[in-house]
Amino acid sequence: MDVPSLVWWLTVLGIVGLLLFDFFFHVRKAHIPSLREAAVWSAAYVGIAILFGVGVWMFGGGDMGTEYFAGYVTEKALSVDNLFVFLVIMSGFRVPRADQQKVLLFGIVFALIARTGFILVGAALINTFAWVFYLFGLILLITAGNLLKPESQESHSPDNLMSRLARRLFRTSEHYDGDKLTTVVDGKRVLTPMLLVMVAIAGTDLLFALDSIPAIFGLTQNVYLVFTATAFSLLGLRQLYFLIDELLDRLIYLSFGLAAVLAFIGVKLVLHALHENNVPFINDGEPVPVTEISTGLSLSVIIGVLVVTIAASLLSTRGRAQNVASCARRCATALLEDDLEPAERDATYRRLVAEEERLRGLPEKFRAKLREDDKLMSLIRRAHDQHASRPS
Repeated sequence: MDVPSLVWWLTVLGIVGLLLFDFFFHVRKAHIPSLREAAVWSAAYVGIAILFGVGVWMFGGGDMGTEYFAGYVTEKALSVDNLFVFLVIMSGFRVPRADQQKVLLFGIVFALIARTGFILVGAALINTFAWVFYLFGLILLITAGNLLKPESQESHSPDNLMSRLARRLFRTSEHYDGDKLTTVVDGKRVLTPMLLVMVAIAGTDLLFALDSIPAIFGLTQNVYLVFTATAFSLLGLRQLYFLIDELLDRLIYLSFGLAAVLAFIGVKLVLHALHENNVPFINDGEPVPVTEISTGLSLSVIIGVLVVTIAASLLSTRGRAQNVASCARRCATALLEDDLEPAERDATYRRLVAEEERLRGLPEKFRAKLREDDKLMSLIRRAHDQHASRPS
């Protein structure tokens, strides 16, 4: 179904308007969003995406509506997985909590621009070369396999190629100056870590697009639906980060769920490629009579897999132990910094004590494993020592 140019323009203007609203009313003034603020605006953006999907269903028909929702759910799940990498990057650069909103909004805008470019390229390739479906399917199957490999936070180093290149080409400062991108040190204009972390986020956004765009093209080839599902999955990602950042470590099975979803879509793409086949060395260039997977079934499988893996993660004791360790590590690291206000320092110390109490409530095998983490135990001890040495 062709989408009129007017609808395209209105959609793009609406998305740009939401981004501008986000900047001027939430991000421009640096602050730490409250849990209520993050929850309200996360729900608002999800509501907007659902209402848009209902509109697509009403005006475009059931098939378009199902394709949109399948694409949106898949892209949203991939975005949540990407938030973990953003967390690692911002922790590595020690971005002040109040300034993380600006970094996230930049990452969302850059991701939207980058993925729009990938969408246009992907659409052009699909319209010209039918074999691209084989390529997209292979990419998703490889990505699914990679997601099954055990990873650590060190595997997502913030010091990626783009940030190293920026450090090599430009003078950089070791300290932040609010949320400014440049500052003056010894009379010279230099880059702040704020710009470097944005460069690191931009570099990871490009990598994320390599599995994101083939995945959604496996669910719909309608460029309008691909663009809008991608855009709406990114909108509200900033608020979602502040809502669930302390739960991200508990989603220990999410990568397995995403691997299953991407592998499923990869198989769906390969089956579609065989059905539309014109590659000479496959079946003499003739279509192969295979059964294709419907979009309705795809939507059901995607939602079912994600619900099961997220529920299993939240109910897992291992996930709870990992979450306690990560929260304690973040609190202890923050206490060892010198830029905390007294009230914030006291609140962070109380949070560290609460996390230690949660740790003591874990089963013995998990407590023993955490006690064997010498780096974590040393970090917590140093945080307690520094807090005790400060004047009351």
